[in-house]
Formats: sequence, C-alpha cells, structure tokens
Amino acid sequence: MASTRAGDRGTRVHVISDVHGNAADLARAGDGADALICLGDLVLFLDYADHSRGIFPDLFGTENAHRIVELRTARRFEEAHAFGARLWAGLDGDRATFIESAVRKQYTELFAAFPHPTYATYGNVDIPPLWKDFVRPGVTVLDGERVEIGGRVFGFVGGGLRTPMRTPYEISDEEYAAKIEAVGEVDVLCTHIPPEVPELVYDTVARRFERGSRALLAAIRRTRPRYALFGHVHQPLVRRMRIGATECVNVGHFAGTGRPWALEW
Repeated sequence: MASTRAGDRGTRVHVISDVHGNAADLARAGDGADALICLGDLVLFLDYADHSRGIFPDLFGTENAHRIVELRTARRFEEAHAFGARLWAGLDGDRATFIESAVRKQYTELFAAFPHPTYATYGNVDIPPLWKDFVRPGVTVLDGERVEIGGRVFGFVGGGLRTPMRTPYEISDEEYAAKIEAVGEVDVLCTHIPPEVPELVYDTVARRFERGSRALLAAIRRTRPRYALFGHVHQPLVRRMRIGATECVNVGHFAGTGRPWALEW
C-alpha cells in the first residue's frame, strides 16, 4: 500500500463493506491505494448465498441453516427466533461463549489481513467490545469520529438500527443520530447503513427493505458532504444516486465481489 501523503498523482482510497469472512480478498483490498476504509460487518454468521458457510452452519449444519434462512426470507422472524432458540438449547454450553469463540477466530484472521493503514468502523453484525483485542498499529477504529486522509476530512458512524433480526450491534435511532451529529461537517461521510431512501435500502434478492437512517439522510441534506459511502444492503435496487450536492454510493458486497470501491482526488 502506498503512503497516505498525497503525491503528484493525488490520493487514492479503497473502500469496502460487508466483508463477512472474506480474509483472502481483504489482504489484497488495499493494493494500489493510500489507505483502506472498511465500513464493517467483518463477521460471517450465516451466508445467505451458501448455507454451508458461517458460524451457524458450523454449529448446526447446512439443513438447519437452510431452514432459518427460509423463515427469515419469508419475514417469519418470531418462528425463526423460536427455531434458533431450540437449536441453541440443544448445545452443551452457553450460547454467548460459543459465539464469542467463533467470532474471535474470525477476527484473528481478518484483522491480520488488514493492510496498513486501515480506517474501520463497525457493522451491525460486529461485536465492538471484542475489537480492542485485535486492533494493531496501522488499524484505526472510528465510530462517531473524524479523521483526515490526504487533505480531506472523513467522518465515521458504525452499527445499524434496531430490527427484528436482532443483530449484535443495533442501537436506537436516538443514539445513532447523536453519533451523526458528533461527526458534523465532513468531506466524506462513511457509515455502515445507508440513508433512508427506498432505492438505497431495498434488497432485490432478499426482497425486503433494510433499515436506513433518517438522521443520516437529514445530515446529508444539511451538511452536503461530497460523498456519503455505505454498505449493508447487499443487492440494492440502486447503488449510486445524488442527494443534492452529495454523491451517495453503496460500495458493494465485498464478501461476494472481493473488489473495493475506489475514491481518488
């Protein structure tokens, strides 16, 4: 990875989101860039495209993974929770212990793959309290905070809003809005979830609207950053659109594509 100082060619930043266990491509994601930005969701709990991959099928098998995906896709969330609870009850041990052990194993591999320098924030399936055990020099974690890269100010807000899925890092609308407010005016606003715009939050494969943030949309309209970058929605109806002066970009489902989105200036 090149230096973060802008040279004659300017500055190039690679941006990724929704890594979901893809350590092999993560190790190359910063090639040719001055910095890598990661917008979260490192953990792979369950791969909706391949039900044999992830923490859930490792514990309960592919057939049970297929069933829980089927229930969630049909938006039968209470049935999915009850089905999952029965599976967890059948294990000899504590659910939280099993999950933490599996997540730590994934984080060990993923944080080791981050290039230098990386700026990262949390996704809704991440477990923020564990990150401190894996962060190393050259990896900066930001949430409700700002950093300057190549002369531009980047703001970071991690996590997602509360949903029936009950993923690990879901917070209240009020807490999320406070982090957006803390970031203030920036050149590039980096979040895990998109602004609450139907075209940006609708997943065409899952056939449902994911949760976006109204506070984020309001901040984009008010502060007019050059870019608003995000992930979360794996197969959005629209990947890119303008909101006033701001270019809003879903940087892509890195677990599936293995390719970063590039920003140059």
